[in-house]
Amino acid sequence: MTMSPKEYQSFAKTKEPPRSILGNCLKAFLIGGSICCVGQAINELFVHLMDMTPEQASNPTVAVLILLSVILTSLGVYDKLAQFAGAGSAVPVTGFANSMCSAALEHRSEGLVLGVGGNMFKLAGAVIVFGTVAAFFVGIVHLILGTGGQ
Repeated sequence: MTMSPKEYQSFAKTKEPPRSILGNCLKAFLIGGSICCVGQAINELFVHLMDMTPEQASNPTVAVLILLSVILTSLGVYDKLAQFAGAGSAVPVTGFANSMCSAALEHRSEGLVLGVGGNMFKLAGAVIVFGTVAAFFVGIVHLILGTGGQ
């Protein structure tokens, strides 16, 4: 029995498990919000224990979140969290670190240069390029408007 692509699509649609949009949104909100709360707690620790201003504490906070994400990815915990949370774990900076670390771990057997170095920026490279180009255009707009980045 052969099926046309259209028939196969309709057949596959009937076998697909139902997805709860509200449930997925709730999970993404809770996990993403929890990650942000952890980040805020780390920021508060830097402010109160290291006598930093909130602005000074922001960079080390991001670095600690990235480090935690890489450690959890290496242990296989972050991927399970991402399966449960969906976009809630992908949006914060921890999701970006997870995508880079996952690619590095996946290709480490191919060597440091061609394996890790050549493959870890495949997904992250697009994000970096888009961020750089967007920052360039925002800078041009600020220059034209004379706001000077204020």
